[in-house]
Amino acid sequence: MGKKRISVLGLLLASVFNMNAIDKGKLDAICSEVFPEGQPGAAVLVMKGGRTVFEKCYGIADIETGARITPNTSFNIASVSKQFTAVAVLQLCEQGRISVDDKVTKYFPEFTDRIWDNIRIRHLLSHSSGIPDARDGYTREERIFADENRALEFLPKLNYLHFEPGTQYEYMNPTFVLLGRLVERVTGEEFTEYVTKHIFSPAGMRRTVYFDPKHQDRIPNMSHGYKADRKGGWKEYDYGEETFFATRPDGGIYTSIREFAKWEKAQRAAKVLKQETLEDAQSPHTKVTGSTFSDYQNRENTWYGYGWFIEPQTAGSEKVVYHTGDNGGYKIIAARYPASGTLILIFANRSDWDRYELLQRIEEAVLGN
Repeated sequence: MGKKRISVLGLLLASVFNMNAIDKGKLDAICSEVFPEGQPGAAVLVMKGGRTVFEKCYGIADIETGARITPNTSFNIASVSKQFTAVAVLQLCEQGRISVDDKVTKYFPEFTDRIWDNIRIRHLLSHSSGIPDARDGYTREERIFADENRALEFLPKLNYLHFEPGTQYEYMNPTFVLLGRLVERVTGEEFTEYVTKHIFSPAGMRRTVYFDPKHQDRIPNMSHGYKADRKGGWKEYDYGEETFFATRPDGGIYTSIREFAKWEKAQRAAKVLKQETLEDAQSPHTKVTGSTFSDYQNRENTWYGYGWFIEPQTAGSEKVVYHTGDNGGYKIIAARYPASGTLILIFANRSDWDRYELLQRIEEAVLGN
């Protein structure tokens, strides 16, 4: 009887091992081809089930110091940060303090034009508000050093929309900055402090921080973003070179692949949101494909939820919940595959690579798509 139990246990363990087994050499070869040695590069992580099955880093985090990219290198994940803002808002919904169906003007009475009458919080979360990005009249220097106040100052005077709320998709950074301000008005807490206390901390993300131009020294193992110059070298391209780099609710988080893996586990364990709330946030709300108002991620079979892009399941592949990030020289993708319990992270500090081609090759190696 004892031998039989051991045999069954062995079969179960073998089954789990085979489920998680991947060709690490193949993955390494794929990534090495895209991110050569001696240049800015990337950190790559694959998780299957609750286990990291591939983790490899390529290239240089900081050209000035020569520091290499490691699994603990902090990257600016740019718009991947939006999901944390969405979770902060949805936490307040779970607490009954707000509703996604509330009018925005309930919390921003200074928005007096009639265009705001039908704009709800859910429209801000799903890039379907119709609000245009009318941030104009800035010099390049003003754009480079703009903060949240500068990013939002056009909204009280806005008197037109691109479309009726809820009817179209237009990717909008300022509306996520506005969601950050909403969190502040409802809670009385500064936005980044709220997220740190109520999201990063429960998830165990103790080395994840928001960018602060006055305290960049607080970013652990900080990388820099780079773009290639005409002489075959690399030019730093982040704060001081790229516009609106300093705004936070729409794209200001610095984190590592290991920290983000903790975020994935926190989602699965319902540490930050109830599972039903998370599933709703990661379900299609706004159709992206075919939008005439925005090119960003306007791809086949693509929708937006609340802080995530979604590609629903098709005959050839499983559902993908993901977000991309582009800020200065940073180019990021974080993709989760709920059905198979898979996570694929590619955090890069150079932008001259094809994000979807690389992701597809990794998917084929990991998922067999």
